[in-house]
Amino acid sequence: MSFITNRSILFVNCVSIEIILKSCLASSEWLNACVAIERMFSVIKGMTFDKNKSKTIAKRMIFVVIIFTILTHIHDPLNRQLIDDLDGDQKRIWCFAKYSSEVTKYNTTITLFHFLVPFSTNFISALVLIIVTAYSRFKAESKQSLKQHLRIKFKQHKHIIIAPCILLLLGLSRLIISFTSGCMRSPRQPWLYLIGYFVSFIPSILTFFVFVLPSKTYKDEFDKKIQRWVRSFLRRS
Repeated sequence: MSFITNRSILFVNCVSIEIILKSCLASSEWLNACVAIERMFSVIKGMTFDKNKSKTIAKRMIFVVIIFTILTHIHDPLNRQLIDDLDGDQKRIWCFAKYSSEVTKYNTTITLFHFLVPFSTNFISALVLIIVTAYSRFKAESKQSLKQHLRIKFKQHKHIIIAPCILLLLGLSRLIISFTSGCMRSPRQPWLYLIGYFVSFIPSILTFFVFVLPSKTYKDEFDKKIQRWVRSFLRRS
């Protein structure tokens, strides 16, 4: 087995991989939060909701979110360096992040911010959506109490409450690792750390299963798209 020993390549990987991973994960969570906010406003405004304006804002927000997450993690590559570890006949090159006390506090704050604020936004937006739709139905149909309408709407939209909670639980491993990770020699049972590290990526790849499949509306629309693509493919063939 050959190993990369070119320090230039190792240094580029050292300063770039972590910020790319952190920025992509944070961007994914913030974009989910933006979708939740848009969904909430579409319900609140009803017929006055401007879809064209929403599309324009969405395109701008994608750019803003990506730049924002990168800038908030820019301290990471600025504080990384390669160090040589000589252990008998073995030589290792570590990618080491050394933060000052101020940067450590900032890193902790920004990690919690990117973890908790998108979840809170998703959760609060879902609650507002359920309450607004239930109240609208209550005004239109006063035969049932507001509490009954709330119960019905909660059952109808429970997936948008459950989904953020699932993503929060799955993302806890990443939060824990970000506060407890350190240097570790290879023989010291790395599997626990590796499993926890890879589990932290699950929320980003479960968007379809968490948001689309539990929703009847989204699933029906997805099925229609698939059927349309299949018919189009069959016509071409």
